[in-house]
Amino acid sequence: MRKLSCFVSQAIIHPDTGEKIFMPFRMSGYVPFGTPIVIGLLLPNQTVMSTIIWQWLNQSHNACVNYANRNATKPTPTSKFLEGYVGAVTSAVSIAVGLNVLIQKANKLSPGTRMIIQRFVPFPAVASANICNVALMRHNELSEGIDVLDNNGSVVGSSKIAARHAIMETAFTRVVLPMPIFVLPPIIMSYLERLRFLQRNRRLLLPIHSVVCLVTFGLSLPVAISLFPQMSQIEVSRLEPEIAMATDCKVLTYNK
Repeated sequence: MRKLSCFVSQAIIHPDTGEKIFMPFRMSGYVPFGTPIVIGLLLPNQTVMSTIIWQWLNQSHNACVNYANRNATKPTPTSKFLEGYVGAVTSAVSIAVGLNVLIQKANKLSPGTRMIIQRFVPFPAVASANICNVALMRHNELSEGIDVLDNNGSVVGSSKIAARHAIMETAFTRVVLPMPIFVLPPIIMSYLERLRFLQRNRRLLLPIHSVVCLVTFGLSLPVAISLFPQMSQIEVSRLEPEIAMATDCKVLTYNK
């Protein structure tokens, strides 16, 4: 019971600020609050306007999640987060709209093939925007560093190397996470839509599409998060010399 209470606390309380994370922006709230956006992104026959709206909503949610779960050991200007948000939205919308235009102009593709390919457009758009989002919003950590802690939870120093590891781990997670979410549902739905039952009952396509997205999202999130723990460890020998000289510990901890 005590362990369960500890896990619940870690999922709700920010490890640096000690404050509660707003429910829609907790990792435990990522699936219920993010699934409607995923469903919208994967709807077939997207217009330019609908593509822009769904990509904007997705990156707005991602930016809020990144901010709520950021490393808060160092104060960060609001302008940095706004810069990351604008960069992520711009890159996502540009890539998604650009790819859709290219697909529409591909005259050699049949209408059916064109529609199937269009369903995979959200993944490269979201993945590249996620990297842009993390890099821009947390760029200042590379110059200022983040706190590294010893076994007692005491701050040993501020490390730029640990900051680089934290940003790379987070960016990699943000690429792995959307991969199954935006790749598997189009494949599954392209198969299900051929079934005679669904061809006769077209109104069931959206509910089934929603369930497929929800299940895929729910299974993918734990896998992506488990790649790197929230509180990651790094060997002291890999950090700056001044930090290595300030502790007897072999391994230090930092908030990813």
